[in-house]
Amino acid sequence: MGTFIPKWHRELELFSAVKPLLILEGNVTDKYRYPVAGSIRENDLVPLPRYLMGYFADQGWDSVVFYSNLVGLMNPYDPSMLTRYAKAARAETKNGVIPAEFRGTAASTAPNVIRRAMAQKELATVTVLELASFYITSPERMDQNDVNSFNLLLQAALSAATVKTPQGRRNNLLVVLVNKRNDLPAWFYLNNPSCRAITLEAPGREERMELVQSQFATFFDGAVYRTDMPWYNDHPEELLKLQEKFVGLTEGLTFTELDALRTLGRQELTAVRDLCRAVDLYKYGFKDNPWERLSMASLKTAKADFQKRIKGQDAALERTLDVVKRAVTGMNGLSSSSTSKPKGVLFYAGPTGVGKTETAKALAEKLFGDESACVRFDMSEYGQSHSDQKLMGAPPGYVGYEAGGQLTNAIKKNPFCILLFDEIEKAHTNILDKFLQILEDGRMTDGQGNTVYFGETIIIFTSNLGIYVKDALGQRHANVTMDMPYEEVQERIRSAIEDHFKLELGRPEILNRIGENIVVFDYIRQEAGEAILKAQVDKITRRLEEQKQIRLHVTDEAYSELHDAALEDLSNGGRGIGNQVESLLINPLSRWLFDNEILSNADVTIEHFEVTANPPALQCRAGNGEQ
Repeated sequence: MGTFIPKWHRELELFSAVKPLLILEGNVTDKYRYPVAGSIRENDLVPLPRYLMGYFADQGWDSVVFYSNLVGLMNPYDPSMLTRYAKAARAETKNGVIPAEFRGTAASTAPNVIRRAMAQKELATVTVLELASFYITSPERMDQNDVNSFNLLLQAALSAATVKTPQGRRNNLLVVLVNKRNDLPAWFYLNNPSCRAITLEAPGREERMELVQSQFATFFDGAVYRTDMPWYNDHPEELLKLQEKFVGLTEGLTFTELDALRTLGRQELTAVRDLCRAVDLYKYGFKDNPWERLSMASLKTAKADFQKRIKGQDAALERTLDVVKRAVTGMNGLSSSSTSKPKGVLFYAGPTGVGKTETAKALAEKLFGDESACVRFDMSEYGQSHSDQKLMGAPPGYVGYEAGGQLTNAIKKNPFCILLFDEIEKAHTNILDKFLQILEDGRMTDGQGNTVYFGETIIIFTSNLGIYVKDALGQRHANVTMDMPYEEVQERIRSAIEDHFKLELGRPEILNRIGENIVVFDYIRQEAGEAILKAQVDKITRRLEEQKQIRLHVTDEAYSELHDAALEDLSNGGRGIGNQVESLLINPLSRWLFDNEILSNADVTIEHFEVTANPPALQCRAGNGEQ
């Protein structure tokens, strides 16, 4: 494999010959692999200033200096270059530095020194302004001294001379390193024929693969590497699979982070086969991955366990478990170019109160041992255009910046979780744009510049889309009803969801990210309603006995009365049944126990429900014979 030369390096090579002002923006604080032979050893990882020093020196420039507004002009790599630069710019050095303030118009300020260096024709110079994003408070709040300083730099670039060197003619260059271009005043670079902006991005897949393959041994302790590698040398196809998986998992990481990962691998004595686990350790700080602790025996009983909590939704549970099985077996995302996507994505649709949220909670308990691993976001709270800042974090300078985002904070706290986004259709389209990146890349950068990863999560969206549709006049009409078979309900709801994203929002790409993982929940029908009612009554009975030693009995006649009243209207699903149980059973029973001063250790029998009373009441007898 030949050395890969990144796009920004090729642009630097091209435009340094024709533009005196170069703005390097983006990943400027990273380390970079020096891709060509020269003053830096090929493939060494070095900070960007050292890289630029080596490159310009190799290409024939006579002097390269670096400016910091905290120190002045300097060259820590070759002090003789600073001496030559000072002579050409008619400036004085002191303790290996040309002291120079950034602001102002005095002859000794940095912009004036740089202007003189760029105007002279004896020495081919390069001046690199480091961390220039921090020279001024804000481009929108510049005082006259700030304006004058950038004006002098602009004049320096416009009047830059060309110098003849042994390697050909070279422009005197000004190179500005910034996090983003708009940290500088717009008039400094817009419509400026002398300026070219070059973007430095995190290393791409090819760059990461070359680093891993050329320096694979450096990721491991020497003794571990010598012990493990003979097997991989005999099985080169397995070595390639391991390296490709590692490269996929490190998507979005900088070279600095990859270098830290190498150090971590050596420090933790990571085995070659466990290289990818080191990525989890680096990203999340967890040595143990809950996904790897999942018991196959537990998952085999998952459907039966779910059916104890969620009634009448066998088809939806089956589809849900298919996604989980793909995640556990590592089959999720095999057809995708990204290996850092979430473990699974589900879109729960269907009527209200049928078990969508309950299924998500049951899934969290099954996978991670705790319902609290299901982190719920009510998307009706994110309907404004600025709501993405509440979810992802406000940018610097805005209210709430220090607090971070609610979603990104949740992932930082626990990256192994179920993310439940309730009623997704109520979120603003700005939020949907963020979800596109999460579903595709599996990562998100918050307002503080910290990257969080979603590769260990299952993301669940819930929606009531498709239950009602609008006609040509904008009036809502029922799209599905309880008397329809499940197959028709499923077809109608899926079709309405597709119409919503494709026609109403004009965002089919969101639907494409969800794929075939739309899971339609059925109405709570009579049989399921009876099971829900029985489960709720049994739970109340069990908890009364466990917590109060009150043994509750409901006669067949009384249960029949409760049954008929609670299941009379199933349009509100299981939640409606729960409301009826609270109204007809819990409230009147609590009232009766209080009135009769029965707080513990008693036998209570419910003989009759007075469902038509206002409020509902019941007739009971206690073990002591009270009525």
